[in-house]
Amino acid sequence: MKYMLMFCKSEDDDRRFEAMTDAQRAQLFQQVADWQAEFRSSFVDQGYRLGPAQTATTVRHKDGQVIITDGPFVEGGEVVGGYSIVDVPDLDRALRIARAFPACPTVEIRPLLP
Repeated sequence: MKYMLMFCKSEDDDRRFEAMTDAQRAQLFQQVADWQAEFRSSFVDQGYRLGPAQTATTVRHKDGQVIITDGPFVEGGEVVGGYSIVDVPDLDRALRIARAFPACPTVEIRPLLP
């Protein structure tokens, strides 16, 4: 079963990241690289870190019209900051991988539909 792991972050998370020293940031990136290496066999696409939320453009269909706006379409304070796609036997394995992710406090897991 394929799942998309979406790594969510808030503006507070961005501020904490920006406040890190270069050495702390390098250590975090190494932790992510180690996480990718540990679960390499499960990845279909290791994914990418996304640009800042303010660089997003949102296309919204509403009442038969298409509305294009700058910025993300979010109701809460968290936005998707990156993703990975895994192919694993079941949700339990996807949860194990998501629990081990060192960089974001929230990981949303969704099955990919055929």
